[in-house]
Amino acid sequence: MRRIHADLLLLACAAIWGFAFLFQKTAMVHIGPMLFVAARGFVAALVLAPLAIVEHRRAGTPVPGSIPVMSGLAGGVFLAGAIVQQTGIQTASVMNTGFLTALYVVATPFVAFALMRRPIATPVWLAVGLSFAGTWLLGGGTLGGLGAGDWLVALSSVFWATHVVVLGLAAPLGRPVLLSALQFLVVGTVAFIAALLFEPVSLAGLRAAATEIAFVGVLSSALTFTILAVALRATTPAEASIIVASETVFAAFGAWLVLGERLSPISALGAGLILAAVLTVQLGAARPPAPP
Repeated sequence: MRRIHADLLLLACAAIWGFAFLFQKTAMVHIGPMLFVAARGFVAALVLAPLAIVEHRRAGTPVPGSIPVMSGLAGGVFLAGAIVQQTGIQTASVMNTGFLTALYVVATPFVAFALMRRPIATPVWLAVGLSFAGTWLLGGGTLGGLGAGDWLVALSSVFWATHVVVLGLAAPLGRPVLLSALQFLVVGTVAFIAALLFEPVSLAGLRAAATEIAFVGVLSSALTFTILAVALRATTPAEASIIVASETVFAAFGAWLVLGERLSPISALGAGLILAAVLTVQLGAARPPAPP
């Protein structure tokens, strides 16, 4: 694959993730957040299952014994992040959801430090300052300008950051497709049980939200995983970081185009600072280590 083709595929991933927030928002008209997360998990697991079988046949070795444990751990963290985010997006705007979710990039180094004592790079502290300023301005220059849904979305970024760290710990085990498929199976199963206990569950609601479930489950969850695995082999980490960060821009564009959402000038400045914080962390991590 040529580098330009890989970059275009990564841009497609960013667009899918950005526009997925629209589908997550509109799905809440028909079903509750737990049922949506459950349906998303089951669809993604179903799509990834054939790929996991192909992966197993090509590996030619037994499945590592710790795969189920790591899949359960990754699924649990993903479930927590998805439900908190999905609950928040019921009242938060799609624009705010896109930018506040992106804070997971800034939170990831701190989760890695807490769990593994991995040193925090100097650029991350600059990103923290930009994030706080950006969040403050996104609320119109006051933290009270953000609603409960916005804060739930911001909280979900901690779970997404933890998920990134867990996947990093599981990477040496190999079988990334199998781990992802099992992870989504865990997400679907636990979320469905929770939906049965706490939400109205109906086939009519699932049918009404079928388009949203299909987009997020097939494209945003399963397809992009496969695209990333291919594209990241043919481009540089710095380019990939910049392209993937455009997810928030696609979310804002989609919210403006489809839902008519707007940001005030001061909120737009805050969104820009959050995006700058994300790029600061990603580009800092993408730089090659200094020679000894």
